Amino acid sequence: MLSFETINELTLKVTCTGMDSLFVKAGSFIAGDNYGAKNYKFEKVLLGPQNNLGQALFGSIARRVTGENLPLMKVQLNGDSVTYYANYGQHIVVYQLAPGEVISVESENILAFTPDCDYSVRFIGVGVLSQKGMATSTLTGRGNNAYVAVLSDGNPIVLSNVGTNNTISVDPDAVICWIGSGYCDPSVTADVSWKTFIGQASGESYQYEWHGGTNVTVIIQPSERRGGISVSMD
Repeated sequence: MLSFETINELTLKVTCTGMDSLFVKAGSFIAGDNYGAKNYKFEKVLLGPQNNLGQALFGSIARRVTGENLPLMKVQLNGDSVTYYANYGQHIVVYQLAPGEVISVESENILAFTPDCDYSVRFIGVGVLSQKGMATSTLTGRGNNAYVAVLSDGNPIVLSNVGTNNTISVDPDAVICWIGSGYCDPSVTADVSWKTFIGQASGESYQYEWHGGTNVTVIIQPSERRGGISVSMD
């Protein structure tokens, strides 16, 4: 049995009772604590975290094609222990998925998840407007121990329209992930006019939007990925 918690917002603490395993970003282990001889070990994940070899192979190909690279290692925990993980001082958000709940997340923002999460790569078809690309990684809860830890450049904010029917609008390059009962993909709104083509755009020409009736929770980091499409004319 595993549990996730954050220490000082920058470190993931994983407590294991009994025997279990988890997937973490390669190279993210920073410390461990257990009674007696060390009872955990690390294994490189060659294809992917899926249990089915065919799915793992397909996922590996899909990640290479879409740019959703996910360098993972598997931590095999063979007894009670506490292990710690971090990534260059980035902030960490822990979320426990309910069965059937889905988190759509950039692969670069995944720090760790438990085997009770089903992993896949999914084409979303709207990311051409940003650094997010044409695909996203998804983790679906299928058990009572479906923990996910995601990374943020700076202390993130969390927006939710569950129970409010509000419209949530965000910059695609600041989105870390979105969570809901299903994929809950956003629509894209674009504000492109003749000013865009003479270099007079506001710099916020497009956004992701989730409208009322789509129950979603969105986690956003206080920095933008570099890149995206810049449309102007000298």
